[in-house]
Amino acid sequence: MNRPLPTEVTKAGVLGTGVIGGAWALHFLRMGMDVVAYDPGPNAREKLLAMVDHIWPTMVKLGLREGASPQRLRFADSLEELVNSVEVIQESTPENLDAKRALFVELDRLAPPEVVIISSTSGFAMSDMAVEVQHQADRFVVGHPFNPPYLVPFCEVCGGKRTSQEVVDWTAAFYEAIEKQVAKMDKELPGFIGNRLQEALWREALHMVANNECSVEDIDKAIAYGPGLRWAIMGHCLTYHLGGGQGGMAHLLDHFEDSLKEPWTRLEAPELTQQLKDDMVAGCLTQANGASINDLIQERDDCLIRIMQTLQEYRDEHGIRR
Repeated sequence: MNRPLPTEVTKAGVLGTGVIGGAWALHFLRMGMDVVAYDPGPNAREKLLAMVDHIWPTMVKLGLREGASPQRLRFADSLEELVNSVEVIQESTPENLDAKRALFVELDRLAPPEVVIISSTSGFAMSDMAVEVQHQADRFVVGHPFNPPYLVPFCEVCGGKRTSQEVVDWTAAFYEAIEKQVAKMDKELPGFIGNRLQEALWREALHMVANNECSVEDIDKAIAYGPGLRWAIMGHCLTYHLGGGQGGMAHLLDHFEDSLKEPWTRLEAPELTQQLKDDMVAGCLTQANGASINDLIQERDDCLIRIMQTLQEYRDEHGIRR
């Protein structure tokens, strides 16, 4: 099998060019790769070109690899053309299990055997998505990014029951070669790692708004000016390790063992009543204070770049490799 080394991939396919697929296209372009995109949806080409045009200045701020250019993006006219033009495929089609199963059967039939097929799914297990694949289920793997993939480096790589370990390892190495921080999971887990943690916070936030316990704005302040600042530096577990003082995590767990059973959290999702929907929307619009979605994206991206650059400068200065 003539599969390229993960560090030598030069042609990436993007299947599905919505928010996530378009962001992947931008990241691959920034890495100096040729990108072939395919999406049969209405106006998909125009929407992706507009997205690339709008966000490319952010890519320049972040730093371009040699040869990086939006001119290296082209569109395929069919799925067959896409799979025969690239060395790896990042699938980012809508989260519909039946549709993904049918699509994966077609990809299995059409794609050359050396092409690894990576799914951006945010929650489906590869074992479920590739259940009807007949020939090469071993080369189908999950590569779940955090939005936006062109900026946030974290990715979760997880194979299915029939995915080969070689493909899991290849995918993790491919992502690392294009500046991703990778969690290579040993077991399938619904929602993977990051989304499960986010979902817990999201449900608690919805409960608090539904019960008129606090405002949408206060919830976001609690994260942005509280633990969110610490999480930008080190993760939740290492932060709690510091919370144990000189005794670290061992002391923290011993000290708070009983309080862990306190009924603080309500992890069952609340009913999404119209009132709750209205309150959430109104709260977000109040916080936006007239800023458009594009304005907020620009603010988020600019601030993320500065945070990431500052963290990298600090770690380089102190020789920290974490």
